[in-house]
Amino acid sequence: MRPVGILGVVLVIIGVLVLAARGISYTKDRHSTNIGPVQVSTSDKGFVPPVAGAIAIIAGFVLIAVGRERTT
Repeated sequence: MRPVGILGVVLVIIGVLVLAARGISYTKDRHSTNIGPVQVSTSDKGFVPPVAGAIAIIAGFVLIAVGRERTT
């Protein structure tokens, strides 16, 4: 299988996981500063909506189809 097809399979798997979980939330640490004995940090919270999972599945199937057309 070509790399395009492998990327398509990975996208389909990730898309299915996002849809099964009904979205995925994550936290990303931004800044951390030590001011004497006090540590100040900030973090951003994000959410990957289920629509992104559906788009990943569709894009994955398109990449799989493109990878198969090139091999024939």
